[in-house]
Amino acid sequence: MQELELLRQIRQPWVQRSPQTLARAVNIREDLRNQLEQFFDRMEVSLETGTYSWMDPILSAWAEALPQSESPEMSSSLVDFIGDLLLFTVKVCEETLKPEYSVAITSGLLPIFLYCFRRAFEMEMEIRIRAISEQLQQVQQTLEKLDQSKSDFIAVAAHELKTPLTLVDGYAAMLRDALSTRNLSPYEIDLLNGIHNGTRRLKTIIDDMIDVSLIDNNLLSLNFQPVWINRILHVLENELQGVIKERQQTLTIQDFPGSGEMTFGDPERLLQVFRNVLTNAIKYTPDGGSISVDGRKLPGFIEVIIKDTGIGIDPEDQLLIFDKFARLGKTDLHSSSKTKFKGGGPGLGLHIAKGIVEAHGGAIWVESPGFDEKTCPGSTFHILLPLMTQPPDEKMARLLAPLTHKPAKKPLLGSRQP
Repeated sequence: MQELELLRQIRQPWVQRSPQTLARAVNIREDLRNQLEQFFDRMEVSLETGTYSWMDPILSAWAEALPQSESPEMSSSLVDFIGDLLLFTVKVCEETLKPEYSVAITSGLLPIFLYCFRRAFEMEMEIRIRAISEQLQQVQQTLEKLDQSKSDFIAVAAHELKTPLTLVDGYAAMLRDALSTRNLSPYEIDLLNGIHNGTRRLKTIIDDMIDVSLIDNNLLSLNFQPVWINRILHVLENELQGVIKERQQTLTIQDFPGSGEMTFGDPERLLQVFRNVLTNAIKYTPDGGSISVDGRKLPGFIEVIIKDTGIGIDPEDQLLIFDKFARLGKTDLHSSSKTKFKGGGPGLGLHIAKGIVEAHGGAIWVESPGFDEKTCPGSTFHILLPLMTQPPDEKMARLLAPLTHKPAKKPLLGSRQP
């Protein structure tokens, strides 16, 4: 007897008993009987034609209808339901047909069920991946809103604090002038110096917060002028001498190819970039350590390389350190100083440096074998800046044309013009 005829013989008991048997196994819809009839009909066509893709529509409908939980263990599984269908079909065949016919039809239906298992697994994975992607998208949107709220708070807080700080600084200056004619005791001098240092430190933090706000909102404007990288570095070398001496460190700045060439950039902002990176190197290098600045000229770019013998950075943190408020390690154990070993700070310096470098059309990144306070593997910061032959602003380019273009030689009298 042919397999198709055997399948038709079990249709009536299969269709009648399947809803009661399988309804407890899965909660799809109330019209389960109609769906099971469709499944049987498609199974019959698949057996007759040998094309198993006839099963796809009903499998897809079931996969979409099954409830999905965040935990796969808590989700209703279509694969399990197909397994229940297979066991039920084998049972109906055994109870309805002779043993030899039962084995024959079961063998004929097995490839169809294997196809259903594979497609059910694929469909469930697609649905779960889609659900997870939607959840990740929602999380991403939430994080973007939180980041925007943080940026808005930084902007508002910085501007609201700047005005009263200016008043405090002004009154402190007036107080110093008023007391300049008196012979102050060391205690009174310390009080005045404390006010001055505190307001200066607070002003630096507020200025950094304003810079972060400008960078995050793409409002950072650059004043392009002729700059020489070696001059900026030597200005910082003089500026940081006191800190380097206090920490008993050595700072070596090499003149490398390209460092003495004129390019265009914002000198104040570039000074800020190298100051932030060098200050970071000083802070995370133990007393007695060394910091070196070297570089190289590349086609269209100049690369400044700042190496230190500090505590290093774990590979997983080497991107995070350029995020705002990024501070590695146990911050409660750190000093509040910006230059003492592992000193504190708001964690804005490298974020600002990255924003300024990228605004110039460059890039900044760090390399380090890892973090170790005992062996001090060190870190290497790379700052890549474009070499510009003229400023991007047309008005400034015309103004500085004598610096960027050599005057053409006058032709000799009597020479033939081309």
